Amino acid sequence: MPHPQARIHRMYELVEPIATVTFSEVPNEAFLALGMRNYWDGYFAGRAAPLGLAPAEVVHAVFYNFADGEVARHIPWVWGETTPQEAIAVRERGSAAALRQMIGELADAPGLVRVADLATRAAISAPTEGRALYAGLRALQVPTEPVARLWHAATLLREHRGDGHNAALLAHGIGGTEAHVLLALSLGMRPEKFGRIHHLPEAQLAAVIDGLRGRGLVDAAGAFTDAGRETKERIEALTDELAAPAYDALSADQLDELIAGLEPIAAAAQAANE
Repeated sequence: MPHPQARIHRMYELVEPIATVTFSEVPNEAFLALGMRNYWDGYFAGRAAPLGLAPAEVVHAVFYNFADGEVARHIPWVWGETTPQEAIAVRERGSAAALRQMIGELADAPGLVRVADLATRAAISAPTEGRALYAGLRALQVPTEPVARLWHAATLLREHRGDGHNAALLAHGIGGTEAHVLLALSLGMRPEKFGRIHHLPEAQLAAVIDGLRGRGLVDAAGAFTDAGRETKERIEALTDELAAPAYDALSADQLDELIAGLEPIAAAAQAANE
């Protein structure tokens, strides 16, 4: 029997702060030590590494939501400084170290092994069809150390959901930069202030917003219309629906156990990032 969608969305909320320790200071420092010039070099090297030596055009397509040219500033330059295999290892070590640091004594709590095992069971069970980044991660060896295994499982679940989210955006005709505008509006922010797109040239961002306005998703003041809000909600609902197969490997009781076990870990990781 499929799990209720609220449980699937709750897993997204819990997995996100655990997986995204990858983008924190400890892994960033490890990538800088490899010769990366800045944070974004490390970001693209680590996240794109499961795709191998894919050209910038492929990474851009798989990641979906970066503006034209952003990926090409880093790929393939980073592969002159490191290899995908080394980037995968550095990312795993740095992320596990960061997660251990953030969650403190929870890292050695007896229940963590069980949580990591349940998360891994779900994370390696979902279908890979149409999910390029998830498939690349699935091809990697699962770490044996429990904290690293938990991070790896969270990353698999995050990217599985992310591949589905891209499919949902595509099905609704929403491009990558447009998705960031809709996310900013849903958070009550003006797109010009949103971290992922505020650096874009003013005219480029204005053209994206004008395009959304022309489709009736954004009003004259740059806020959501009812149609825009409904579109965003439909995309999120479809994303949750597409994420659900990962949890078919768990019974209802096991999923509840996993959620309960992840809650203090995710809360500690989130608090450390605030």
